[in-house]
Amino acid sequence: MLTPGKPCSSGDPCPLPCCRIMAASKPVESSQGGGMPRWQLALAIGAPLLLGAGAVYWWSRRRARKGGPGDKRETGDGSPATPPIDSKASDEMSPLDRAQAAKNKGNKYFKAGKYEQAINCYTEAISLCPSEKKVDLSTFYQNRAAAYEQQQKWEDVIQDCTKAVELNPRYVKALFRRAKAHEKLDNKKQCLEDVTAVCILEGFQNQQSMLLADKVLKLLGKEKAKDKYKNREPLMPSPQFIKSYFSSFTDDIISQPLLKGEKSDEDKDKEGEAAEVKEKSGYLKAKQYMEEENYDKIISECTKEIEARGKYMAEALLLRATFYLLIGNAAGAKPDLDQVVSMESANVKVGQQLRANALIKRGSMYMQQQQPQLSTQDFNMAADIDPQNADVYHHRGQLKILLDQVAEAVSDFDECIRLRPDSALAQAQKCFALYRQAYTGSNSLQVQTAMNGFEDVILRFPRCAEGYALFAQALTDQQQFGKADEMYDKCIDLEPDNATTYVHKGLLQLQWKQDLDKGLELISKAIEIDNKCDFAYETMGTIEVQRGNLVKAIDMFNKAINLAKSEMEMAHLYSLCDAAYAQTEVAKKYGLKPPTL
Repeated sequence: MLTPGKPCSSGDPCPLPCCRIMAASKPVESSQGGGMPRWQLALAIGAPLLLGAGAVYWWSRRRARKGGPGDKRETGDGSPATPPIDSKASDEMSPLDRAQAAKNKGNKYFKAGKYEQAINCYTEAISLCPSEKKVDLSTFYQNRAAAYEQQQKWEDVIQDCTKAVELNPRYVKALFRRAKAHEKLDNKKQCLEDVTAVCILEGFQNQQSMLLADKVLKLLGKEKAKDKYKNREPLMPSPQFIKSYFSSFTDDIISQPLLKGEKSDEDKDKEGEAAEVKEKSGYLKAKQYMEEENYDKIISECTKEIEARGKYMAEALLLRATFYLLIGNAAGAKPDLDQVVSMESANVKVGQQLRANALIKRGSMYMQQQQPQLSTQDFNMAADIDPQNADVYHHRGQLKILLDQVAEAVSDFDECIRLRPDSALAQAQKCFALYRQAYTGSNSLQVQTAMNGFEDVILRFPRCAEGYALFAQALTDQQQFGKADEMYDKCIDLEPDNATTYVHKGLLQLQWKQDLDKGLELISKAIEIDNKCDFAYETMGTIEVQRGNLVKAIDMFNKAINLAKSEMEMAHLYSLCDAAYAQTEVAKKYGLKPPTL
């Protein structure tokens, strides 16, 4: 169950626009890893802009060239050592020349690994150098900091790099060396500010500094999210989100309408109040509240059923767990899901459906928590317990997409379609999986076959908004922007209250026509439709960073943080916010600002 518009493990946006709650904004990173991380960070706005499938912002990265500036950072200033100067020649030298000679002697000791002698030489150079020769003096301080770095004297490194930067505010080597020393001392905020300045000065082209920025942003994000998420106030998502979530299940007992006999006669009073449930059942009352979209009362009614150990205890546990997940309370959901999974029921079929549904939701929760092995185990167990349950294959197919196991995802979607031939969503998702496989493999023939498949899906299922949305993402990849725009319009016609579609359509305007005003208008419309759409706030924040409106960007990111549905998503949003905040500090200190739109 994927969150619409969010990046998947491959770095692409989530291919499934239908609302999901269980997956986080940045699902499990590939265990194989390696290479340059792909950021979706407000920090990187100086890099060239690329808008991929689903029109989520990703920043291009170029590897540092062999022999580039990053390769020389571990030594002094890189100046070649010179032979010793004889005493007579020394007497005839200017103070600066004598300082340079001392520095060159220090470089020779540095390269020989004699760091204490190197420090003495650099200290001599500093004492000899005229104070007005600021650039030379900054070099001597930076070289001495490099020697202190080899001795792991981090406070001394910071002190000398600070001197170097005071003399030469755009001294990349000194800023980066100080950033690394701050990292060693766990001064994350100071480290981030320094490495942000370095990234801007280097035009986001050096891998070494990019990796450090990525690392510290992730650490800061996780640290802040852990504290914030633990103490957050539970927040119910919008009705549209909840309805879209439940619509992704076809064999979910708890999402079905009340059956005949569970309600009293359809008599209503003059004010048209809803009918009361016959039995004094907390679960049935909760189901009635679901139909009325009175979602805030569902958890308490389920709790009454559970505490009374009523007839519908298993269903109440599952429904309560589901709403715990919807409000982002995974710790509350897990014990309820565990209990349902371990239950045996007199009604075998109902028991199978309940347990399989609980396993789907627990497995999705594990995926959200970056535990793919546990997630896979739960989905496989669900398939063993209830092999005729189409939801198992539908949602396991989505899991396989996140894990880049596209062939297995297609197989699961095929099984879902076999069990539910009318599942338009599974048909559309299968098309997208095939398209993604062809696109990443640069197979133009298979890409065209997948595109034809989308045409067939929207022809056979003209009321399936997800089919149009997925097709629009593929069309955007193919730079068929006009047709993609038409597909998003179809989505809006079918689901006018789906805020996510407006965000995607707004991003398309930026990529297609570079129409910033229109893009912002559509994203603002998304927020107007659903003021709990964290994706809209996140996107708006990213755009505001690009416009140079850092204060507004930080405000947007903070709003998204307050709406985050998982700790991992919150950590990602904190990274964006911290990156934007670091830019404001760098701008104040050094007058450095990346290019803006």
